Amino acid sequence: MDRMETLTQEIAAVAARMVVEDGMDYGSAKRRAGRQLGLAPRTALPDNELLESAVREHLALFHADTQPAELAALRQLALLWMERLAEFRPHLVGAVWNGTATRLTDIHLQLFCDDPKSAEIALIDQRVDYQVRSVNGFHGAAVDALSFSVPCPELGETVGVHLIIHDHDDLRGALKPGAHGRAARGDRKALLQRIDEETSG
Repeated sequence: MDRMETLTQEIAAVAARMVVEDGMDYGSAKRRAGRQLGLAPRTALPDNELLESAVREHLALFHADTQPAELAALRQLALLWMERLAEFRPHLVGAVWNGTATRLTDIHLQLFCDDPKSAEIALIDQRVDYQVRSVNGFHGAAVDALSFSVPCPELGETVGVHLIIHDHDDLRGALKPGAHGRAARGDRKALLQRIDEETSG
């Protein structure tokens, strides 16, 4: 293994600890890990696939006794909100979908709406107090993200839920497999199937 590859793995290991222990997002964790290791600003950072692998290793080493139950609680909460927002074709993404979530992880749902404001109306109807911000969508264009917090009784704390609002026509492209043919997101049925496979496997 050459020095560059070793350095990239070292960055991934430090960043993985920040993701798991501090609940940081991948981008912020990689940049902070580089600074913590005293690396030049232009140093190549690990890709998300390598970081996800390092996160899984960290979880297996330090949180194997607690993480599965925390993930299960978050997935049940995600299922509840996917049911409540079913008309907007919700798809789960991120750590709760890929299985690396802990009690510090937020739930990220992508909604595919005919009318971008309809999801906001649904939240208002359900008396949800939410915040709106702008994030990058699939093609780099700005889309709305609706964020709110809800109690998670199993974890004994509140969990952040983020709804990323996409156009209905974006759904077909979003369902293409991601890296290594793995689905980058899943609807309620896909999540239930994944839970079933992981519990029986």
